[in-house]
Amino acid sequence: MQSQMPVLKEPEPKKKGNKKIIAIIVILFLAIFSIIFFNSTLSKITEVQITGTQFVNGAEVMSAAGLKVGDSFVFSSAEEIENKVTTLNTINKAVVTKHFPGIIKIAVTEYSVVAFEFDNSGELIALLASGASIKTTNDRIQIMDKPILTGWSKDDPYKNELMKQLASIDSTLLADISEIAPIPSVAFPDRILIYTRTKFEVTTAVSLIREKVEAMNGVIETQAPGKLTLLLADTYEPFNREEMENTETE
Repeated sequence: MQSQMPVLKEPEPKKKGNKKIIAIIVILFLAIFSIIFFNSTLSKITEVQITGTQFVNGAEVMSAAGLKVGDSFVFSSAEEIENKVTTLNTINKAVVTKHFPGIIKIAVTEYSVVAFEFDNSGELIALLASGASIKTTNDRIQIMDKPILTGWSKDDPYKNELMKQLASIDSTLLADISEIAPIPSVAFPDRILIYTRTKFEVTTAVSLIREKVEAMNGVIETQAPGKLTLLLADTYEPFNREEMENTETE
């Protein structure tokens, strides 16, 4: 007697239509949400907060960053803003943070002041480590511990290099320097004359000042005021009485 095979039910076809409808609804919802969001104030820059500036104002920083209130908050890259801000020759570093909704904070670190000079009208100019020259009326800036540059032309190629060299030297080693003037020669086109607060006259070169500054301070601390040459060879000659009287009256 033959056994009867059970009849297998054919699987019901999956209902693909419902999934398609759900996917379309989700896409439409996201599209509508995106349109509403990107046209609302939530997607816009509402405020830019800038801190750390002394020589540039907020408008200059915002201009360099390419930002203005009302621009897209979402598509403003923090890294891109930082790179743009540091193109300013006064800005050494910028850190950008974004705070939803709409607030961008830019914290800048400016290049340090390494020296000062006076322009033709007698106004004080701050010289930064980057080589930038900034007119300043800030009474809080202390000029007593920074050298004054005299006799330098605006296009002197060694002036910017001097700023870099001064920036690389510990400020305590520069504290006694009161004035730096160019005295170029054929052998040393970057030769300079340094006047110190302790009445020394030091002849050296921009390219040598970092190497020679410790030797200069060593002589100043142990010897009477005089003329000090710090070039290929180092020499020291104390002032005679007449020269001392002249330096005291200057």
